[in-house]
Amino acid sequence: MDYLLVAAGFVLLLLGGEFLVRGAVALARRLEVSPLIIGLTIVAYGTSAPELLVSLEAHLSGNSGIAIGNVVGSNIANILLIVGCAALIRPVPCARECLRLNGPVVLGATVALALLGLTGQVTAWASVPMLIFLAGFTLYSYWAERQSLARGGPEAAMLLHEVEEFEDGPKTPLVIAGALAGGFLGVLLGSDFLVDGAAGLARSFGVSEATIGLTVVAIGTSLPELATSIIAALRRHGDVALGNVLGSNIFNILAIMGVVPLFKPLPVPEEVAVDMWLMLGLTVFFVGWALAFRRVGRPLGLLFVLGYATYLGTEFLGV
Repeated sequence: MDYLLVAAGFVLLLLGGEFLVRGAVALARRLEVSPLIIGLTIVAYGTSAPELLVSLEAHLSGNSGIAIGNVVGSNIANILLIVGCAALIRPVPCARECLRLNGPVVLGATVALALLGLTGQVTAWASVPMLIFLAGFTLYSYWAERQSLARGGPEAAMLLHEVEEFEDGPKTPLVIAGALAGGFLGVLLGSDFLVDGAAGLARSFGVSEATIGLTVVAIGTSLPELATSIIAALRRHGDVALGNVLGSNIFNILAIMGVVPLFKPLPVPEEVAVDMWLMLGLTVFFVGWALAFRRVGRPLGLLFVLGYATYLGTEFLGV
């Protein structure tokens, strides 16, 4: 039964997230919202909605190990699995201009979360500043992307490519409303199924909920970004993978760690605290590589995918 719940959760999160974002993009288009705003808010936040709802559902239902493990595991999966798969299809370009703003922010947010892990919990005193910083970062990003668009820079081009990936959506108001409602319901039910199934799997395998959160749940909530990045790579929009990973990792830390602990303090299990340092190391390596070499080629993509497979193995074997 637990396997069925997890599988159903995966499917509902993937389909629900897809319909939710496509419906929101279509509605914003009808309201003549700027493509830059759509890219910075609807696409960036919408594709990460599964992570937020799953972590919130897990924390409120008493499965805090899944809640924090999902955030850390998703950020690890974003770098190793998503960038790796996209690079295997086609090398991922990493324009230096795209990293000038997002690079320092994702590094700073990751360092902050790793340091919070040392305290053993994340409280509202830490989460509120994260939400304030996220709001300021979004506003500043919009201003910066407008400047980039005016001079034809790659930062805005990357955002526009991200929006293009979701433009084949509903057209009429009724269908748009149906997509939004169905997508939101799918993500809600998917998060509930995935958390319940994941908790059951943890008991069945005799592993901690944090381990399941770092692996099974993290993969499930990363499916929307993975699907988007693979499709974008096939369409020669490899820069979307870079935007997805940086944006999703920033959102996972600032938004999820900003919202979830508001309801009650979020404890950080020791094993998750250890994985936070792995997350930090991977983030430093990825941003450094992107700045130095300006692309992720197939050899590194293969290394990333193999590294992720090794990571999953060590988590379940307890190495």
